[in-house]
Amino acid sequence: MKVLVVDDESLARLRLRTLVAECATPAAEVVGEAANAAEAQQWIAGQRCDVVLLDIHMPGLDGVSLARQLRGQADAPAIVFVTAHAEHALQAFELDAVDYLTKPVRRERLQAALQRVAQRGRPTAPPPAAPGGAEEPMLIVNDLGRRIRVPVSEVLYLKAELKYVTLRTATHTHVLDDSLTDLAQRLGPRFLRVHRNALVARRAMQALERRLMPGEGTDDVAEGWAVRVAPVGEWLSVSRRQVAAVKDAITEGGL
Repeated sequence: MKVLVVDDESLARLRLRTLVAECATPAAEVVGEAANAAEAQQWIAGQRCDVVLLDIHMPGLDGVSLARQLRGQADAPAIVFVTAHAEHALQAFELDAVDYLTKPVRRERLQAALQRVAQRGRPTAPPPAAPGGAEEPMLIVNDLGRRIRVPVSEVLYLKAELKYVTLRTATHTHVLDDSLTDLAQRLGPRFLRVHRNALVARRAMQALERRLMPGEGTDDVAEGWAVRVAPVGEWLSVSRRQVAAVKDAITEGGL
């Protein structure tokens, strides 16, 4: 896999180059570096890469703007954002970025991102536009050997169970191998982490009350706070420290 590193800090580029070399699966190599968007555009115009490890805050054109331009090109490389700031996660996700890594980057997280690029393949066209021209954010799931795009607007909740994350829509349940922490970072403020094992769309929160809920053990049942998820009517546990945030989300009617 051919990798282009775009970051205005030379030490950051060196760090990523080292991490890429340490990633065993998939095999990857850094074939180019750029200190800003202009250099990256010039490099991509004359050469080919499979993925761009792209910083966001750079002098001149920022990484989000560069990613938006690249998506309009035929056979555009995949984008993995690498940044010290988490506030652009939703915007990056809406640009169909494969992943969003925060600095300092861990080798395991980078390798997971490169594996997603390898599984996904090179994009050939932008995703379909939502009404009004806005691009609909998507989550990519595997379903019986098929890769399916699930609009984020259809996701009701994501729940960590054993080694996987369950994604629930009004009509289907899918399984993801992403971590809940990574998904929370990518999805941004439209979802609230109501418990350490669950992310819920704010718009889907219908009611909050104390109920008997399953505990940590197989047969454990304990009273605690729970949120009702519409329209499926399912209840998910809410941690005590998130009760106020869930109440606010229900009062505000979501985002």
